[in-house]
Amino acid sequence: MDLMTAKFQRLGIDNAPGQEDRQSHTELELRGEPLPGPAVNFSHGDVDAHQPIPGSLETFIEGYKKGSCVAYTEYRGGDDIRKEVAAKLAAFTGAPIDPEKELILTPGTQGALFLALGCLVGRGDKVAIVEPDYFDNRKLVEFFEGELVPVKLDYLSQDKNAGVNLAALEESFKQGVKLFLYSNPNNPTGVIFSEEETREIAHLAKKYNVILLVDQLYSRQIFDNHPYTHLRALPERPENMLTIMGPSKTESLSGFRLGTAFGTSWIIDRMEKLQAIVTLRAPGYSQYVFKRWFSEPEGWLKDRIAAHQAIRDDLIALVRSHEGCSVRKTEGGSYIFPTLPPMDVSISDFAKIVRRLTGVIITPGTEFGPQFTHSFRVNFSQDPKNTHSAIDRVLQVMERYRSK
Repeated sequence: MDLMTAKFQRLGIDNAPGQEDRQSHTELELRGEPLPGPAVNFSHGDVDAHQPIPGSLETFIEGYKKGSCVAYTEYRGGDDIRKEVAAKLAAFTGAPIDPEKELILTPGTQGALFLALGCLVGRGDKVAIVEPDYFDNRKLVEFFEGELVPVKLDYLSQDKNAGVNLAALEESFKQGVKLFLYSNPNNPTGVIFSEEETREIAHLAKKYNVILLVDQLYSRQIFDNHPYTHLRALPERPENMLTIMGPSKTESLSGFRLGTAFGTSWIIDRMEKLQAIVTLRAPGYSQYVFKRWFSEPEGWLKDRIAAHQAIRDDLIALVRSHEGCSVRKTEGGSYIFPTLPPMDVSISDFAKIVRRLTGVIITPGTEFGPQFTHSFRVNFSQDPKNTHSAIDRVLQVMERYRSK
């Protein structure tokens, strides 16, 4: 097999959000009759149940009417929009951002992640990642031919910290890691890195001259007034770092494909050059919708967080009611990552069986690290009328396949 064939063969997309209909139909051992109920796709959020920021469509149309000046912006994004976004993000994260040098607008946060890794990772570069963490972190590092250095997140054994193994992280830095990439809040567990963990990450990166790339996509949706430490606001932050955010999840603007990256100017310069030959720019008319970000009606975000917290609490209690199941309470974001007892099928086949028997879609834990063979991810940003019954059916199927 040639190198390019092997590279693309590793980019499995069967379990990616929206791709489930393209899964191969393997022979499955189905136990019992189907369990009727509403079909729920827990691989991504439901933007019908939790609608976008009010006025988003009207703002998009306003941008559309402005024509070329919005359609054809600089590669790093429209100047006025960058200034507005930089000011909002500086206020949110607690540290200034130069809109001319330190920020780029991208086609979604996925676009920002691709551009960042594309301009930071080359063949043989060592990249430390957390396990579990967002599945495309691993895939993109491998695509750009970097060397993965996994660092364990011991999230189930504690409730004060995220559980990152800082000793192992430092050892990886000593062994030549160039970049440390992680999400905070973590995807898929929803845990938040404590102030102590974040300060130590910053300290170690500065000590060993490691670039930090932190995905803060869910940092606006925090539950129970849990403290959140912005890495970039710390005095001990390293010289080279990048933060990725966007309004696609907490604000349900995923369909507009909007993301942003902000940080060290030379990284932003490289990202702009790469964006120029990949997508040119974030979609021009969509860029205008950034005006709604951080400018939601009073109480809108608070109500949204409360609605998600109620769903979270219900699902956590439901999972924990089954013997042998464990799950840590989500601190930020909209995911839970339950661990199941041993079953007679693999977690990948279990996800396919669940879909066949219940019409419910879940994401296998092995997408987030090969060792998570008894876990699955749920995006609980769904219609609350359907979430309980859907997860109840998933757990009923689990009981049918529980190892004796």
